[in-house]
Amino acid sequence: MMKQKNSENIFSKASNAFRSMPERTLLLILAVVVGLSSGLAAVLLKKFIELIQFGLLSWFKTPAAGWLYLLYPGIGMILSYLFVKYVVKDNIGHGVTKVLLAISKNESRIKRHNTWSSVVSSGITIGFGGSVGAEAPIVYTGAAIGSDVGRRMKLPYKDITILLGCGAAGAVAGIFKAPMAGVLFTLEILMFNISMTSMLPLLLSTLTATMVSYMFLGNAVTFESTTETFMLGNIPYYIILGIVCGFVSLYFTRTTLRIEDKLRKFKNPYLKWGLCASALGLLIFIFPPLYGEGYDSLTLMLNNNPLESMGQLFGHNDWVVLGFFVAIMFAKVYATAFTNAGGGVGGTFGPTLFTGAIAGFVVARFINLTGLHPLPEANFVLVGMAGLMAGVMQAPMTAIFLIAEMTGGYDLFIPLITTAAVSFTTIRFFEQYSIYTKRIAQQGELLTHDSDQAVLTLMRIDDVIETDFLTIDVDNTLGDLVGVVAKSHRNIFPVVDSNYVFQGAVFLDDIRECMFKRNMYDKVFVYNLMKPAPVTVRNDERMDSVMRKFEMSQAWNLPVVDADGVYVGFVSKSKIFSSYREQLQQVSHD
Repeated sequence: MMKQKNSENIFSKASNAFRSMPERTLLLILAVVVGLSSGLAAVLLKKFIELIQFGLLSWFKTPAAGWLYLLYPGIGMILSYLFVKYVVKDNIGHGVTKVLLAISKNESRIKRHNTWSSVVSSGITIGFGGSVGAEAPIVYTGAAIGSDVGRRMKLPYKDITILLGCGAAGAVAGIFKAPMAGVLFTLEILMFNISMTSMLPLLLSTLTATMVSYMFLGNAVTFESTTETFMLGNIPYYIILGIVCGFVSLYFTRTTLRIEDKLRKFKNPYLKWGLCASALGLLIFIFPPLYGEGYDSLTLMLNNNPLESMGQLFGHNDWVVLGFFVAIMFAKVYATAFTNAGGGVGGTFGPTLFTGAIAGFVVARFINLTGLHPLPEANFVLVGMAGLMAGVMQAPMTAIFLIAEMTGGYDLFIPLITTAAVSFTTIRFFEQYSIYTKRIAQQGELLTHDSDQAVLTLMRIDDVIETDFLTIDVDNTLGDLVGVVAKSHRNIFPVVDSNYVFQGAVFLDDIRECMFKRNMYDKVFVYNLMKPAPVTVRNDERMDSVMRKFEMSQAWNLPVVDADGVYVGFVSKSKIFSSYREQLQQVSHD
């Protein structure tokens, strides 16, 4: 007991010593701590997946044992589901979207179990062959680590948000050995408003995480590739690839969300697991590259050996090979959705890279077969990964640097930029939001790089409701109203009925003359004096909607009611403007 108290005192003293530092110095130190932790988490997840895969696959001796490839993913899905249901007891899917919601709705606070729960559940899912990626879960883990560190140090919202971003950036850098991609991922996808002076914590975090990754995983790039020198004459074909990636991105995003919506209607989780496990097993039987993350097949394509991943069901006729990979390009979305819906935990980050690689191969192989122009297929596989990421995630800069860093394909910067830009432009004609932001944008809870919209998203109506108005019953007399006026320091008097339902308001300026005529005290009633509100505001309404009501009504004060019309208080423009200025200071990181 004494040892525990002594350790707590030591931690408390150390914490107090840290908090006495200048804010920026403290933030830099904590960014390194977060980068170290998120880098270790990324290494741990990769090693955990490798350990499970080694235990499951290393003993295969006969072709018959290969049938277990069809059963393993379903086993992993049910194990992950049971772990989440009975141990975690929380929904931990869709990690990147959850991080965005934490920033916009929960002051960048993420539950502490997310510092480890996503690692365990996604490790089981992917280790057993679930057709999802490890990147979104590790981003969730890194963000949770940053959020937890900021909360333990009792930092303000803006600093917790920066550390959350440091954790997410460190996670991406650690799992891919890609420090610049980690920074850009945070800037493009997560951080709605950040200044250049706040870049240093992000850079320190990603640098630390990358060093940890190199230390434990070696110096090799994530994907070894055999690419050829970039030829300027191939630019038109990289533009074509960008257009194709844009449309495949549109298919990927909308199909994923549509399948998830349909599968969500199944109420029995075990029935849903059975259907999803069976469907996934059938897809893997037909298309073996759909087993697991698919990175082995991706590496084969990057080294001009795509046939080795095809299995035995199909012949190796050139057009059959092309058709096989076209089918995989469309089927990967279903495999990913079945894995997640069946109880597995994983992200769309990895499947996006895989599908992009397939798209690049398909375009290059088709053009080569038609004899239009000889193209280096490995180059197009690599560039296709960037093209689809730029479209699905709508983060072209992240896509460009991530693919360059994790494959060593720096010689292909021009085609990477070309394809990513064209893909991003193509999908933006049809889809404004990324796969991570579409749903929360529809709910009005997405923080954007538009400072005004970001501040309105962060503001909560509960923070601006004023409740110090004295109410008056609708059936009371003028005499009763005068008594209330004498006790109040406000000039608005909400009128309610016996159930406290809002009826209207009496304004002091409207009763100045009659309130001194005592002969009217018992003859005039409140319902004779009140005015109906031009519009009411719900106590759960979004602030952008509230501002539209102010603009439409031209009022300075509006009443707030609950879902049953019961009076809650008033909200005023002046209070909103004051809160707006405070929030603007919070989101401004200078």
